[in-house]
Amino acid sequence: MVQGANWELCKNQRAADAILYEKQKSAEGEKDSADAALYARQQAAEADLYAKKKEAEGIMAIAEAQGASLNTLLKQLGGSYEALRDYIMLTNGSFLDIAKINSQAVQGLNPKISVWSTGSNNIHGGGNGAMKEIAGIYSMLQPLLQTVNEQTGMLPPCWGNSLNPAVLLPNEYEPLSPH
Repeated sequence: MVQGANWELCKNQRAADAILYEKQKSAEGEKDSADAALYARQQAAEADLYAKKKEAEGIMAIAEAQGASLNTLLKQLGGSYEALRDYIMLTNGSFLDIAKINSQAVQGLNPKISVWSTGSNNIHGGGNGAMKEIAGIYSMLQPLLQTVNEQTGMLPPCWGNSLNPAVLLPNEYEPLSPH
């Protein structure tokens, strides 16, 4: 009976040792797998870092080459930043792009072109001095307001209708008619 109990105890002990051994090996396998995954992630991160460093070095090399090129161009253009800007805009096609954008902006417009003159330089007897200049400015307002009205449909300010160029320059302009 004691011998049977010892035998049973020994058998249970060996079964427990076998289970423990299996669990230890399984844990070691999981640890090895985790270590391998960690190593793989570290290698990938190091490769990514290396690639980024090389990319940054490439960008720096390009920037240095462009800087040297711009410096050479600037020297050749006599140090004129405006000439360098214009050269770069010409070579990059910026002026063509600007022209395209401007042409698209006015496409479909139907502008009216008004040509007017305020008369001869000899306004009413050829006076000179400040009054001649004031008369020139005054005579310019009515045709300017007329042109604005024709092209935009906007009426002049309330004082605009009180301008009477017929007094200053008779028979040259028709008065602005309000719409």
